[in-house]
Amino acid sequence: MIVLTSCLTAGRFLYSNLNILPMDVEILSRIQFAFTIAFHYIYPPLSIGLGLLLVIFEGMYLKTGDKRYEQITRFWIKIFALIFGIGVATGIIMEFEFGTNWATYSKYVGDIFGSALAAEGIFAFALESGFLGILIFGWNRVGPKVHFFSAVMVFLGSMFSAVWIVVANSWQQTPAGFRIVGEGMNARAEITDFWAMVFNPSSVERLTHVWIGAFLAGAFLVLSVNAWYILKSKHLHIAKPSFKIALFTATICSLLQLFVGHKSADGVAKNQPAKLAALEGHYDSLSTGDMFLLGYVNNKTQETKGIRIPGGLSFLLYGNFKEPIKGLNAFPEDERPRQVNAIFQFYHIMVGIGVSLIALTVFATWLHWRNKLFDKRWLLWIFVWAVLLPQIANQAGWFAAEMGRQPWVVYGLLKTSDALSKAVTANQVLFSLIMFMVVYLLLLVLFLYLLNRKIQHGPVDYGSKEDIDEGSKRDNPLLAH
Repeated sequence: MIVLTSCLTAGRFLYSNLNILPMDVEILSRIQFAFTIAFHYIYPPLSIGLGLLLVIFEGMYLKTGDKRYEQITRFWIKIFALIFGIGVATGIIMEFEFGTNWATYSKYVGDIFGSALAAEGIFAFALESGFLGILIFGWNRVGPKVHFFSAVMVFLGSMFSAVWIVVANSWQQTPAGFRIVGEGMNARAEITDFWAMVFNPSSVERLTHVWIGAFLAGAFLVLSVNAWYILKSKHLHIAKPSFKIALFTATICSLLQLFVGHKSADGVAKNQPAKLAALEGHYDSLSTGDMFLLGYVNNKTQETKGIRIPGGLSFLLYGNFKEPIKGLNAFPEDERPRQVNAIFQFYHIMVGIGVSLIALTVFATWLHWRNKLFDKRWLLWIFVWAVLLPQIANQAGWFAAEMGRQPWVVYGLLKTSDALSKAVTANQVLFSLIMFMVVYLLLLVLFLYLLNRKIQHGPVDYGSKEDIDEGSKRDNPLLAH
């Protein structure tokens, strides 16, 4: 009750007195959805990335019989379970937001989203959550190969979950395999070709981009924790092999992301040229496209200033430094993004971090090859804090993609301003936004507290099966701190 009263009071204060928030239903609804999905998106990439590493760790245990890899697997299963739980709790709310704030949108894309989200629930979430029970509680209850199989299924479940969510979002970016039924407020998209909808022009390249970003998020979490253990001289027998495996994974993925990201940009150039122009602050269709390393876009004067490679964008897209790029001025003002500088900055944050991750992992791999990696304490401290970089890059990339699609919620078909619920009011959205902020802040504090507790406790040597009484904590890793 106290929280409800505080939120209501804060909402009224902002609404009536300060006027610091634009009291517009569209803006507030977009802010609310952006906040909830951005917070939620902290967790799925971690679960996908950790899922991959769990498969590698347990696979190494099965192959070598080395008990260190069993300890490593058990430890990260506990972290995975925590991330999975918070991810589920923060993700459910978004489905309700479609109905409360975006009723017109829900009606318009219900046939498309309904099939994709149903597939996500049946083929992905059920698979992941079902086998997660075996993964957590199955030690000494199922055979080693069955337990490893459950790890693979949990990993595949997290991957499939990303498939259907990205397919649904990619359809909004590049619609395909549908027809429009009805007119005006009664119009809706209806699937005519399910597989054309699934394999729409942008889904595969965007999905690959998302998967690799998730692998990097999971790998850098493992790198961060084990770098801290090595710096503190704790659990070295498992910290060093864990670090090496995660470093190898991160190096491969960071290099792959360079090529996958370039392929994704090619797709944007072909399917969403207005977004591409916004990503690089390009206005004049008669001029070549420069590639900026850093810069600032003035949308009023239509100027972009900063450190640039002249013709760099033209060369990346067409192999010719002098090839003109279609600019924002080629599109009607009401059909192109307005927040160009924000899109530009988010995009360049993502690219800058991507290049930094390549440099960091390749350099660390070189040091490892020379047997000097663990002597560089300053580098290990960088890895401790580098856990934030993939998260920031993932968030910035999504912000650039979604803001760059504006003013369309379904590209070329339905504008965001037309997708809103007609009954919801601005103060209702503001009140619920503040409520979500309070609840999600509590969830974040809880997550960080539990994560820190598990990291501080560290891996446990469970010994042999004969040393453990039946029904002990060994069979319930969640209770073992």
